[in-house]
Amino acid sequence: MLVAAAVCPCPPLLVPEVATGAAQELDAARAACADAVGLLAAARPDRLYVVGAVPEGGHGVYPAGSAGSFAGFGVDVSVRLGERPTGGGAAAADGHRPLPASLTVGAWLLDRARWAAAPIEGLAVEETATPDVCAGLGRGLADSAGRVALLVMGDGSACRTVKAPGYLDERAEGFDAAAGRALGTADVAALLAMDTELAYELKAAGRAPWQVLAGAAEGAGLDGRLLFEAAPYGVGYFVAAWS
Repeated sequence: MLVAAAVCPCPPLLVPEVATGAAQELDAARAACADAVGLLAAARPDRLYVVGAVPEGGHGVYPAGSAGSFAGFGVDVSVRLGERPTGGGAAAADGHRPLPASLTVGAWLLDRARWAAAPIEGLAVEETATPDVCAGLGRGLADSAGRVALLVMGDGSACRTVKAPGYLDERAEGFDAAAGRALGTADVAALLAMDTELAYELKAAGRAPWQVLAGAAEGAGLDGRLLFEAAPYGVGYFVAAWS
């Protein structure tokens, strides 16, 4: 049964070494993420799943010990699910597939929080997965242990300004406003009803992970709080806590 969830954005820029001179611009987001992860630990889960999206391929389960690296962003920093960071080197040295970017940022957040509250596993879902598929994955996670927590990694639209990755789209602000309301109130129905085509057009990589969360939360009666909402760099970032 799902007992708690934290929703966090997943830009590699959350990692100060990646952001370098712009690191302070996301200090508030990092602080909110730390608070949300702390609330997960307080829920005393039996198992924690880190859920994130992948553009194409690479979806599926990532077991504890799977590693990811920020080397592709010019920084020799590596992290592992459930372990302390390693100093660099091959991300897949232990034989597991390397973590996709969204799960790598999640692993970094957990390491930063010195997570030791429960075993960890990762789940990557394709950005184009249907709502039914996402909800089904979420239900499976919720049924896997008596007390389950989720760390859900995903961004909103990437079309809020002309300098955004997807350029300016006038629909982006309304999409993000609706997403923020749903995440902040633990509105499962609203998350499952999100327009998948619109989310794809707005490059909202969080849509699929959020719908995994919605499936896991069906019948759990959780309340939500929105801890952070902003659109730096023209991308919608949200931090929410469900418990």
